[in-house]
Amino acid sequence: MRRVPLVINESNLSIAWGRALIEVLDHPGTELSPLVVAIDATGARGDAFEHASIRGELDRHLESRGMLDTETVAWTIFPTNLWKHARSDRSRFFEMYRGAYPRYMALNPTLNGRGLYFGRLVDFGRGPCAGNQLEWIIDNYNRRSGVRRSMLQASVFDPDRDHLAQAQLGFPCLQHVQFAPSNGRLTVNAFYATQQLFDKAYGNWLGLCELGSFMASQMSLQFGQLNCFIGVEKLERVTKSELQALAAVVRRVI
Repeated sequence: MRRVPLVINESNLSIAWGRALIEVLDHPGTELSPLVVAIDATGARGDAFEHASIRGELDRHLESRGMLDTETVAWTIFPTNLWKHARSDRSRFFEMYRGAYPRYMALNPTLNGRGLYFGRLVDFGRGPCAGNQLEWIIDNYNRRSGVRRSMLQASVFDPDRDHLAQAQLGFPCLQHVQFAPSNGRLTVNAFYATQQLFDKAYGNWLGLCELGSFMASQMSLQFGQLNCFIGVEKLERVTKSELQALAAVVRRVI
């Protein structure tokens, strides 16, 4: 296990993820601990932000193992399709999601039975705005000048629900998210205790960037950067030898 922090600083999400993968594949062990990923997302969209070849090959590997693709993982953090359906009406967006939230969990009780990340952000179960932490952050930021930045954070981990003694607990790995405005830009800082590199990391970072774009738009800011701090980045449920075809695509790009 790596003890000196590995810092990956990129403007392309695919390359950032690819560098983490190659770091694990090229060195002994299956973990990076800790890992810091900084993705500069200023004005980056499409090919400038992702490489279709890396994401496509990763999705192909995930599908062959019956795992969720990157878009579905990203959806658990920010449901982009629902936001589009709400036609940029934030109140309607939150209302639609919270109304459907029990159904989302019931659709896959094995994976979603303990909750979803966006669900914890907008329907935590207690707190102001009926537990909608994002609405509370947006409202306070827009209503007052010079708001203290320490209030612009939202929790996912809840000791009351998540301090359990099970040997394995798939949710939540994301602990909390902080929104840091400065000079017209919004930086998102996300904190993970652990993260699955192969089947979750790419989608997680994509979802966090989509969440950042949404929050920036509602705070009249430009989304500038994602910083993701991961205590232990793990390669599990797949062997290094099984990822050589994926690694070959990554190496051609990076």
